Amino acid sequence: MKAIISVSDKTGAVDFARGLAELGCELYSTGGTYKALAEAGVAVTSVSKLTGFPEILDGRVKTLHPAVHGGILARRDQPSHLEELAKSGIEAIDLVAVNLYPFVETVTRPGVTLDDALENIDIGGPTMIRAAAKNFPHVLVVIDPADYSSLLDLLRAGEVPLEERRRLALKAFQHVASYDTAIAQYLRAEEAFPQQLTISLGKLFDLRYGENPHQRAAVYREDSVLWGGRTGGIVAAEQLHGKALSYNNFLDADAAWRASLDFAEPTAVVVKHTNPCGLACHQDLAEAYRRAVSGDPVSAYGGIVAVNRELTGEAAEEIGKTFYEIVIAPAFAEEALTILQKKKNLRLLQLDEKAAIGSATALEYRRVSGGFLAQEPDAYLDDAIELQVVTKRAPSEQELADLRFAWKVVKHVKSNSIVIVKDRTLLGMGAGQPNRVTSVHLALRRAEERARGAVLASDAFFPFPDGVELAADGGVTAVIQPGGSIRDQEVIEAADARGMAMVFTGIRHFRH
Repeated sequence: MKAIISVSDKTGAVDFARGLAELGCELYSTGGTYKALAEAGVAVTSVSKLTGFPEILDGRVKTLHPAVHGGILARRDQPSHLEELAKSGIEAIDLVAVNLYPFVETVTRPGVTLDDALENIDIGGPTMIRAAAKNFPHVLVVIDPADYSSLLDLLRAGEVPLEERRRLALKAFQHVASYDTAIAQYLRAEEAFPQQLTISLGKLFDLRYGENPHQRAAVYREDSVLWGGRTGGIVAAEQLHGKALSYNNFLDADAAWRASLDFAEPTAVVVKHTNPCGLACHQDLAEAYRRAVSGDPVSAYGGIVAVNRELTGEAAEEIGKTFYEIVIAPAFAEEALTILQKKKNLRLLQLDEKAAIGSATALEYRRVSGGFLAQEPDAYLDDAIELQVVTKRAPSEQELADLRFAWKVVKHVKSNSIVIVKDRTLLGMGAGQPNRVTSVHLALRRAEERARGAVLASDAFFPFPDGVELAADGGVTAVIQPGGSIRDQEVIEAADARGMAMVFTGIRHFRH
């Protein structure tokens, strides 16, 4: 039995090689792996001895040779293949243990050059992996150190079943595919929507079930150079306490965390079914939470809380008064952990703000039947918008501050979305309705008397004056909306007739 071992990740390689040698396997290796095995006292031969040809071009060519690939690709059940090997003096290679240069880690380092990146594109490694995987009924291929131990056990037992060979081949092809995806992402540069696009996903773990108990589910991380070499987003959260997260927990937690990060001030967000039902800013985080939960304390029950500052003990005391599924923060004070860890089933997630969302160039994907939709994230800098006052009355300073706050909030509510805000606190919202007037009704019903003197944000334009008229009847004094309807003038006149202030943003925030 002959094996080639040439690994970038040398975890467990020495013990694996030693185990193969004990089974009588003749080992060949290259470069750093050869040195590591030899220094560990493992009997190993340079691949150059196998090929009869030295490494050339600074190591760029060392395994690209018929003595390597003929030995890997020859089918053992084809006599003509074996005859050709014998005629050419090539011996069969039975096992290939290879993993690839750390391309993602290299290209995401500060100051990396194109030359650095190109030098870290592995050629011989993927070629050997693909060759061995293609011939998996006859050649073992292993790319993951986690498989070394079990594979040695099977070899010691005398047989590696075909299904295990197939599993290893599948991992090998996927390993190469993910590697090529990372290279393509790097070379893609500014081309946001290439003609062909692949996504590399690494499985983190299985979930108990999906949205409903009859649906199977798992959570994957996106392996991408666009994340700066880190696992980004909600899947990067460290769980400090509580039972395992569910499929729906991930969706709600992501919505809450994204919303909290849109605000520079200390902010608390309460999310239910991916919609914020409470959101407020205040320099005192505990007060921000109290204001957020006051927006809709009934809906808050069983929801998700996210804050964008270290969670204080005082804030934790307030949060602990209501049943929640998850609390998310960039950090937890020791007092906060002591308080919240008393709740057995409450999940506590800690997530570094810098790794939270990932690159602004990372695309968002939505599954549709037969394919995917891809778009840039809605990362518009709302603070930079020059608001256009379209009514006779301009908003007051307080109204203007609340309008800008409301415009950020409405971005995170499902369309058609309406939010009512006062003192940087969400008082009521209408989400996901087929028409905008119904959303206004729902927001007013939730806000009740608190709507008097409050402001309203609409994620898209009002197609008719009725929504603005309804808001005015409920006590709303100012409105922010994109504008752009063929009936804008009618809407403006309705606001003027009721003494309301209205501003246009010129952009919309649909969230389907």
